[in-house]
Amino acid sequence: MELFELTKSLVNMASVTGHEKACGEFVKGYLQQLGFQTELMPVGRDRSNVFATCGKPDVVLSTHLDTVPPFFPAHDDAENIYGRGSCDAKGILAAQLTAGDRLKKEGVQDFALLFLVGEETVSDGAREANLHPRGSRYIINGEPTDNKLVLGCKGNLRIDIRARGKMAHSAYPQLGVNAIDKLLDVLADLRKMPLPASPVLGPSTMNIGVISGGRAANVVPDEAVAQILIRTVEDSGTIRRKIVQITAGRCDLDLVRDTPVLMMEKLDGYDTDIVAFTTDLPALSNWGRPLLLGPGSITMAHTERECVRKADLVAAADLYCRLVRDLKKRG
Repeated sequence: MELFELTKSLVNMASVTGHEKACGEFVKGYLQQLGFQTELMPVGRDRSNVFATCGKPDVVLSTHLDTVPPFFPAHDDAENIYGRGSCDAKGILAAQLTAGDRLKKEGVQDFALLFLVGEETVSDGAREANLHPRGSRYIINGEPTDNKLVLGCKGNLRIDIRARGKMAHSAYPQLGVNAIDKLLDVLADLRKMPLPASPVLGPSTMNIGVISGGRAANVVPDEAVAQILIRTVEDSGTIRRKIVQITAGRCDLDLVRDTPVLMMEKLDGYDTDIVAFTTDLPALSNWGRPLLLGPGSITMAHTERECVRKADLVAAADLYCRLVRDLKKRG
């Protein structure tokens, strides 16, 4: 299938995290038609990674099958393909499938493709794959990097904070304990917390992404929750200790995810960049030395206007072929 049509077909397969099955089965069948040896790697009920080989893999191309919500279908114009996942990461998936087909037809041997579920949440697909490495020396992960080879990624510290109170009639607030008030006080202190900066990766940042709680306007709320994500630039231990100190005796604290900072090597002849987002790569440590490159801009990902430039998809397929060849030459 032609690259642009393949991208649109993949976008039109809704695969919000947790519902990747249909997309994975399509990709497995597509790779079988191209002559790859394929298998599904189960990741919980009705979810699987897709793994395909051409010989014994030295180098692996990889990206993810899942998208963030909400789903919306593909359309295109002369320059761009639009739709959920067009940029993150269905266009990347199509470019890697195209590169794999081209490499195989050119007689390149000993490479593989690994497509993962769950990247947009807790990288459970990557963590499961890491339990079953196949001896590769390099893994090339695809995320929207404007086709630049990434030298460093920030880490990802995700925490949930839960305040507990006591319900009462709002006319008599003294009879209850307002959990929302407790949560807001803790969040105010967390926002004052100094965060480290790195001369390479830049500043750490904190996003209070979700706040929920309460029963009704006339009920003193007995529970309130905040979901917080901190983009880290060094080991997260210091930040975690500060958060424990701030929340101790005031709120319950749940550590959801702690992905470390990842620094990668530079290859001659490739444009490079530093990114603030996190990928599956820290969870794929058993698959070889990591590299990160893909078409599209991260500023378009997770938005209602998500799109990828057609020219970037073509360039990405070429770059993936070139990277595989270059890495195999390194021996």
